[in-house]
Amino acid sequence: MPVSPPSLPLTVPPSVIDRLRAAGCVFAEDEARLLVAAARTPDELAALVRRRIDGLPLEHVLGWAEFCGSRVTVTPGVFVPRPRTEFLVHQAAAGLPRPGDPSRRPVVVDLCCGSGAVGVALAAALRPDRQGADRNTVELHAVDIDPTAVRCARTNVAAVGGRVYQGDLYQPLPADLVGRVDVLVVNAPYVPTEEIELLPVEAREHEPRVALDGGADGLEVQRRVTARAARWLAPGGRLLIETSRSQAHLTVRAMTLGGLLTEVARSQEYQATVVVGTRAAGRS
Repeated sequence: MPVSPPSLPLTVPPSVIDRLRAAGCVFAEDEARLLVAAARTPDELAALVRRRIDGLPLEHVLGWAEFCGSRVTVTPGVFVPRPRTEFLVHQAAAGLPRPGDPSRRPVVVDLCCGSGAVGVALAAALRPDRQGADRNTVELHAVDIDPTAVRCARTNVAAVGGRVYQGDLYQPLPADLVGRVDVLVVNAPYVPTEEIELLPVEAREHEPRVALDGGADGLEVQRRVTARAARWLAPGGRLLIETSRSQAHLTVRAMTLGGLLTEVARSQEYQATVVVGTRAAGRS
């Protein structure tokens, strides 16, 4: 995933660009500038370039990814948030109460959270000044089954006053969240098992299989999420799941079976598809 190069001019050795380009890095010049900016010494630069050439995702080499206009810590072995997932954040934020509502903070749950990027970006989107004041704009809870992801997410989620739990989907969540979640946002794995080998080598070899493999048709985890979502959602609460254009009808079916009213949102700009399920306001 390309990230923005530093704004200040840097002296980038042509040899670094050449080595990255030879290794197949499409954005070799931008990556070279980022690596130069991150290195404190020539030896450190050489080590960073070597790791990138060896196939480690750029974000793992740098230790961060750019997501929704901010840097999110991403450690080796953790799923790298994709630009298309910013559309999921925008769709989730659009339905939340805006800051200044004195009644209560909206409750947000980020399942399959990985680095925690989605939940953190959603909290930041509701922050009045976007500078860190009043960081507790939402009551944020994030969950992942992978202990490496949980450790990484705790670093990011702490900045917005949220909590991170390790476990399988809803299992580790506090019982007092039942029936009061305003937004349940999910970027569950949705790549069919047989297509994992078709993914870029960076994802296939350096991101956790549990964050990529969605089972035979890609919807194994999504179905488990949708089957129990209505129990956790507040009346009028929404479940948002990122999926692919070709799988959206299956996600819609799963949400409908889970008792939710569904709609599909698509973005050409982000090349993204999000299915939204709403718990009926009058439903007990």
